[in-house]
Amino acid sequence: MKQISNYKAWAFCIAMLLTTTWLSAQTDTSIPKLIQKNGRYTLLVDNKPFFVLGGQCGNSSNWAYMLPNVWNVMKEMHANTLEIPVYWEQLEPQEGKFDFSQVQSVLNQARQNNMRLIFLWFATWKNGSNHYMPEWMKTDSKKYPNVVGKNGQEVDSPSPHCEEAMKADAKAFARFMGYLKEADTQHTVIMVQVENEPGTWGSVRDYSKKAQKLFEGSIPQEILTPTVCKELNVPKNAKGSWKEVFGERADEYFHAWHVARYINYVAKAGKEIYPLPLYINVALRDPLTNPTADHYESGGATDNVISIWKAAAPDIDFVAPDIYLRDNKAVLKVLELYARPDNALMVPETIGSPRFLYHTIAKGIGFSPFGVDQRRNFSPDMQRQSPLSAEYEILKPMAHLLAEWSAEDRIHPVIEPSDHSEQYVSLGSWKAIIKFGNTRGGQTAAAEKRPANGKAMIIQLGENEFIGIGTNCRFTFEPIGKKQGKAWQYLKVQEGFYDENGDFKMLRILNGDQTDWGGPQVGDAPSILHFTLTTR
Repeated sequence: MKQISNYKAWAFCIAMLLTTTWLSAQTDTSIPKLIQKNGRYTLLVDNKPFFVLGGQCGNSSNWAYMLPNVWNVMKEMHANTLEIPVYWEQLEPQEGKFDFSQVQSVLNQARQNNMRLIFLWFATWKNGSNHYMPEWMKTDSKKYPNVVGKNGQEVDSPSPHCEEAMKADAKAFARFMGYLKEADTQHTVIMVQVENEPGTWGSVRDYSKKAQKLFEGSIPQEILTPTVCKELNVPKNAKGSWKEVFGERADEYFHAWHVARYINYVAKAGKEIYPLPLYINVALRDPLTNPTADHYESGGATDNVISIWKAAAPDIDFVAPDIYLRDNKAVLKVLELYARPDNALMVPETIGSPRFLYHTIAKGIGFSPFGVDQRRNFSPDMQRQSPLSAEYEILKPMAHLLAEWSAEDRIHPVIEPSDHSEQYVSLGSWKAIIKFGNTRGGQTAAAEKRPANGKAMIIQLGENEFIGIGTNCRFTFEPIGKKQGKAWQYLKVQEGFYDENGDFKMLRILNGDQTDWGGPQVGDAPSILHFTLTTR
């Protein structure tokens, strides 16, 4: 009897230990998460603000042979986060049989290189196609059909109406997220992208018999929320078929709704197991015009259907624009359209230029150029540091401060316009004046024959205290408001850097020629200046 009692006692203790461990896992408050306050978002990693200074490797770089170069480039860039794909076809080569060895290898190497990770789930969609589906799905086109175009021919894009594919994707994604939960208690992985640029090229929607029957039926009432109706300019009490309610945009809206519902099913399956922040990326349309959906990837979260995606995919935390545009107005418009009270801004893919980095920092949670291991300007063999690497080098130690300041709306970015004209920022009782190029005294940059590549951001620390960071620009100020017209001067201008603790370290005090001729100037290499101003 005594042995039985001892056995029961041990069994009870083990059961309690397992229960406590399970409850702890379910209530882990330190996993990466997004928080929102006053319409602005902050990414928390280990319960601290975090800004993603990232780089995305090439689509075919998550293989053992390729990874050493990836890590070398990421360290040379001074990045803090690697975006790297996970391939469904590699993860589940046979139905129901999973191989996480490459996932574990990347986790191990990321920790060795002190790098955070964002995994990109390449599964049903990649650039609008199904090329990362496992072979056992690709060879069964009847069970896993593609979109049927208006002419009756199949298009190289998976149908969002295929429940078998959706369930298979969700099952695999859930297994993947479950693996991360068990294998990544250090929170190396801070977010996951679900699919890649989902949608369809070559057809506005699926015109198969199954899809057509749904299209001709009544619109789901879940889509007709006040927010969606307002953004899509339809009556709140609208009823009827897709065509009756949405007219010429019906095909596109129908496709966006069903692509989003499919992806939400996948995302929900993973989030129920491990609730990391989940997002999808977007192949953009022209943000300054209103092109028809046959001119871009239909079904993705383009700016005109963000509200549909929000209604259809509540388990996707945000939609993120891949920005390959180069026109200033177009890029700034995209940043404006995706920085919404209901959507965190992140740029998960872009060109290698840091031109719009400061604008993304001011409004968003992360910035990442694409294909960094495939671009010459990011190669660790280059003798000259790339412009983006130079930016990351000074910003990386203060990334947590940038995230805090962004959430508090303290950051004010500007870029040099094509006419080189000076830019102004109102800062309470002061106005910052940013001039570009090699300006000095009364000279202006307008007459210079050079590219408009200057940029700056001003961070307001106090009433008379500011941080200025920039390239190819000059900073000066003047009092406004009640102090307008008063004489003023720099009380102190310090050039320096931020350390890992968030403390500003002075390298030198600027005075004399460095401040007298129109204010302190920074050149091609980015600099951090600390200004203290006073009126007399």
